[in-house]
Amino acid sequence: MGDLTFHYSYIMIIILLVIGLWGMLGKRNLIKKIIGLNIFQTSIFLFFIKGALKEGATVPVIDPELGLEAASYFNPLPHVMILTAIVVSVATTGVALALMLTIYRNYSSLEEGDILERMGK
Repeated sequence: MGDLTFHYSYIMIIILLVIGLWGMLGKRNLIKKIIGLNIFQTSIFLFFIKGALKEGATVPVIDPELGLEAASYFNPLPHVMILTAIVVSVATTGVALALMLTIYRNYSSLEEGDILERMGK
C-alpha cells in the first residue's frame, strides 16, 4: 500500500469524482449539475491517463537504442480515447447549455423545484 504521497494522484481523482457526483446528484440548479458533470468527466479522464502511464517508457516511435521491445514504449491508445472523450464532453456540455437556455426561456428558472412546479408535477 505504501504511504499516501505515492497515491496522491489517485486520491485527488477520487476527490474530484466525489465532488462531481455530489454536484450532479445533490444540487438543484441545472447549471450546477452541468458543472458537476464536467468535474466528474474530468476525474474519469485523469484516471485513464494515470492508468496509461508506464515508468521508464517513451513515445511509441521506434528508437534503435531501445529496439522493438514493446515494454520500452507506452501505449498511445488510452490517450487517443481520452482525446475523443474530451471532444464528446465539450459537445455534450454545449448541447446541455443550449437545453438550459430553452428551459430558462420556457420556465424562467433553472431550479428543479420551480420547473417541476410550473410543469404541474
